[in-house]
Order: sequence, then structure tokens, then C-alpha cells
Amino acid sequence: MRLFLVDDHPVVRAGLVALLGGEDDMEIVGEAADGQEALRGIASCEPDVVLMDLQLGDGLDGVEITRRVRRLPAPPQVLVLTTYETDADIVRAIDAGATGYLLKACPPEELFQGIRAAARGETVLSPRVATRMMRRMRDPGPALSGREVEILELLASGAGNREMARRLFITEATVKTHLVHIYDKLGVETRTAAVAVAVERRLIRLS
Repeated sequence: MRLFLVDDHPVVRAGLVALLGGEDDMEIVGEAADGQEALRGIASCEPDVVLMDLQLGDGLDGVEITRRVRRLPAPPQVLVLTTYETDADIVRAIDAGATGYLLKACPPEELFQGIRAAARGETVLSPRVATRMMRRMRDPGPALSGREVEILELLASGAGNREMARRLFITEATVKTHLVHIYDKLGVETRTAAVAVAVERRLIRLS
């Protein structure tokens, strides 16, 4: 299977190349350190599976890249490989189209099995991530969408409606609509209250 690596740390990419190079059925066909480089490389290399980090510095993050990649005519499977495991990160990635979510601390064999399962289109979750999702299902709280979580995170960073619209490539009117839905789901009336409730319930990760 053809693999493409997206991670902004050269040492991490080099480690993955060395690790995966020992598997007879896996071939690294490309790698990228940022969003634009990733989108160009994935479109030209046509991999079967993309290993995607979530935080890539400035520019597009792993969630937005995943969303765009999954819109390609013949999209590869996207397997998130990251250090982050908050509900917000997991929900956003899966909502964007990722077929799986693994943590960088996972054993090599778990990574190998996860890649093979992702290539078959199967859902792949690290045990700790699966536990979080089960806990979330048992006590779901507000059913926020991935986009609403993104709005909340930007809200927590102090971004205004115009800035949120620019960064998410949507209109200000759409931002306002999302905010109305968020306030209703969280049972609040102000931005400050929305952020406070979201942080308390671990719905978002503060930078």
C-alpha cells in the first residue's frame, strides 16, 4: 500500500520512514510538512493512506487538510497520528472524514495494524481514544458538530466573527448561525459563558 506522511517535524517523519520501511507491504510515496505541500503531494502521489498529524504550525491544520483530501475524486483514507486526544480533536478529525485516530505513543505493531485496517476502509481507534468515545456516548452532553467545536476553539482564542469566517473559509452569516446553535446546545447566552462551559466539559482544547 502507498503511504503519504504529513507532519511538521522532520525527525518524526524520518522515524516513520525508518519504521514503516521495514514492512514489505508498505511504501512511502511522499511526505509534507505543511498544508499546501500536503495537498499538492497527495493529489500527485495518489496514496492509499495518509498519516496525518493535527498541528502543523501556521496555515492549514490536519483537520482542514483531511476535509479537503476527502473531497478528492478518488480520496485516500486518512489516518490521524497525533499526540492530542481531547474530545474536540477526535470529533473534529472524524467529522472531517478521518477513518481512524491513533496516538504517537502507540506501539509499532498497533500502528502497522491500524494502517492496514485503514487501507481496507475500517475504523481505527487507539484504545485510549476508543475509551473516550465510549464515555462520550454514555454521557454525550451537548451534541456539537465538528464545525461548532472549531468555532468554539476560535472563540476561546479571542477571534471575532470576521476572523473566524476568514480562517474557516465561511461567511460571517454562517458564523453567526453556528454561534446561535452553540449557545442553544450549551444553554448559554454569551461568548464568555460558551467558552467557560466548553472548557469545563472538556469540549475544546485551549492553546
